[in-house]
Amino acid sequence: MTFIEHLEELRRRIIVMFLSLVVATSVGYIFSWEILGFLKEPAAKANIPLNLYYQTVLEPFMVRFKIAIYAAIVLALPVIIYEILAYIAPALRKREKRFMYYALFFIIIFFLAGVAFCYMYILPVGLKWLTGQSGGEITPVLMANQYVSFVALLMVGVGLSFETPLVVWLVVRLGIVTPQRLHKNWRIAVIVILAFAALITPDWNPVTMVLVAAPMFLLYEGSILFAMFGMRSSKKQAEAIEAEEEED
Repeated sequence: MTFIEHLEELRRRIIVMFLSLVVATSVGYIFSWEILGFLKEPAAKANIPLNLYYQTVLEPFMVRFKIAIYAAIVLALPVIIYEILAYIAPALRKREKRFMYYALFFIIIFFLAGVAFCYMYILPVGLKWLTGQSGGEITPVLMANQYVSFVALLMVGVGLSFETPLVVWLVVRLGIVTPQRLHKNWRIAVIVILAFAALITPDWNPVTMVLVAAPMFLLYEGSILFAMFGMRSSKKQAEAIEAEEEED
């Protein structure tokens, strides 16, 4: 492909990504109140009476639009990632392409698993602990805009944190670092994980941070074991291929 053809291909894929975001945002806006009901469920599981309020005439629209944007991130994510990978695919070999599309599948699966884990476990516990700090001495007046931001940002952040196994596997696969070195430097990993947990936790409360950091560390250690087995398997395959070549 010529340089102009590359630019045309890039333009076409950017348009597709933009349109996917527009469509996903529109769908999210249409079903925004249903999505808000979904986002309020963790509070109901924690037995928290939740009545959301707004302060300005513009806020109901902004709440719906914010919900639509967060919904668009989830709905359009597969399309966006696919378009990016499809653009660079012609420069890759067949084996690399196959690996790339496998990676796309697992990126989506791990992200959705993180979102689901946050929704079912982290949010109910975190909301109950936070509201329990009132001690019955103060009454909450929860703003819809702030509640949506808190819940959505935490769900997206935990979804991203569940990409840890892919990051570990990639750096090992590229030979940047060995699984043994990653395991040896687990203290550094704990610090990085805690810092990331603090970054993606909107309220910075210790209970929520621990609930976010604990599965990240387990995923980190689990992915190291997986990478070690993968390296052994690859080494055995390479030795078998070399043995066959020597026999020939």
